[in-house]
Amino acid sequence: MSVLDRGRSVASRSYNRWLIPPAALAVHLSIGQAYATSVYKNSLVAHFDASQTQIGIIFSIAIVMLGLSAAVGGTWVERNGPRKAMLVAALFWSGGFLVGALGIATAQLWLLYLGYGFLGGIGLGIGYISPVSTLMKWFPDRPGLATGMAIMGFGGGALVASPVSNQLMALYDPDYDATVSGSAASGGALVGLFITLGLGYFALMMMGVLLVRVPPKGWRPDGYDPASDTRAPVAGSEGVSAGNALRTPQFWLLWTVLFTNVTAGIGILEHASPLLQDFFRDASGTSAVTAAAAGGFVGVLSLFNMAGRFVWSSTSDIVGRKPIYAFYLGAGAILYILTATVGGTSTVVFVVTAGIITSFYGGGFATVPAYLRDLFGTFEVGAIHGRLLTAWSAAGIAGPLIINAFLDAQGEPGTLTRDAYQAPLFTMVGLLVVGFVANLLIRSVAARFYEPAATHPVSAGAPAETAGAVSEPTGPAAQRSRTPLLVVSWTIVAVLLGYAVVSVVVTASRLFTG
Repeated sequence: MSVLDRGRSVASRSYNRWLIPPAALAVHLSIGQAYATSVYKNSLVAHFDASQTQIGIIFSIAIVMLGLSAAVGGTWVERNGPRKAMLVAALFWSGGFLVGALGIATAQLWLLYLGYGFLGGIGLGIGYISPVSTLMKWFPDRPGLATGMAIMGFGGGALVASPVSNQLMALYDPDYDATVSGSAASGGALVGLFITLGLGYFALMMMGVLLVRVPPKGWRPDGYDPASDTRAPVAGSEGVSAGNALRTPQFWLLWTVLFTNVTAGIGILEHASPLLQDFFRDASGTSAVTAAAAGGFVGVLSLFNMAGRFVWSSTSDIVGRKPIYAFYLGAGAILYILTATVGGTSTVVFVVTAGIITSFYGGGFATVPAYLRDLFGTFEVGAIHGRLLTAWSAAGIAGPLIINAFLDAQGEPGTLTRDAYQAPLFTMVGLLVVGFVANLLIRSVAARFYEPAATHPVSAGAPAETAGAVSEPTGPAAQRSRTPLLVVSWTIVAVLLGYAVVSVVVTASRLFTG
């Protein structure tokens, strides 16, 4: 197992850094399945003869464990390196599916809680943060681009998993038809689904484990001069430790920024389908938007969410992280106001404004690791990122509570009119203003919080990245030998992402065809 140690995964200086993004994407495309659980939720309800709430708890446990494992395990990930962390994530994530399959086969709901919820949630958290700091060390010149590529995979993972899950359930249960409302897959089909996903995701994540490397100490990309990078850590230091980061106002201001941005995005995503229908419902209770078209709207938002993670995060490398967040929050507030006031006059206006808001939601997730790198350096950025993700967990609770508290007083979503959404939408505007102010208050971290570069290996509890490193071939022959790896790895992730885009476009077309 020592081959998994950080010191044993140091790349040669000729290692192609473009092998790292597909390694990260392999993990994020796998764990992104978490947002596709609604596909088989009704089948689980029927199989266990349980309530929607009892089955919904599984997803809640997974998201809570995501936040907790990312926060608690972040330092461990930094000390042990990405290879070991990705393997642990693969074991927990895939193992969660297999334990869940056992729970379905034996009709023991608690095993599904333990498997997909608890164990799978740990895999989610460790898997989400494990490639982050490594990507930024390989791409110090373009950290936003690097993390945007990986975290785009998290959004794309759900888009791949949704159609694949439906097709697998139909394969294992010929009587199941995803296009028929109320159709539920058999228990045997659910067992087959969970086993297939568990083994498939393990294989995909292992591709990431085999490809990932950490750069040798002192490595830098050609043409990159750290001295000219105004967003690099202070001179003579590699960054701030995770413990010290919690003592800075910058961490808590950025926590507030992420919390408000995510809460506002969830405001749209949580009620996407009924929201569109309600906005165009007349006094007689008839909506101008059909249920099929509303399903297309969900597909459009999914595309904006995934694209925003890459486009906006990459843009932040050019304009800077603080300005891009000012744009997310300021423009987001304006778009929410437009949605609340004139969004009901045109479906095109409504869909465009909602889509852009959702792109800011995705972009916020993808840009925040680079923002952390600018503020705290790469020393323990993965651990700091893990702690910051508690804002995601908090927003996941607060967003639905805020929206539902307003709507419960008005009636049932799917039967309301535009007026019922005025108060919750303007509440989101207020939250975004709070985040906008918090972002304006962020300044450079004081030098006293930084760790001296010479103490890096000791303070991090990790061996020097050159100690015990496995020697790898270098030179033109080594480059040629890695070319097939580059082609194959990028082809795999490109096919998966392409499949996701095509599937969503087909679904989204219903928005215009009804």
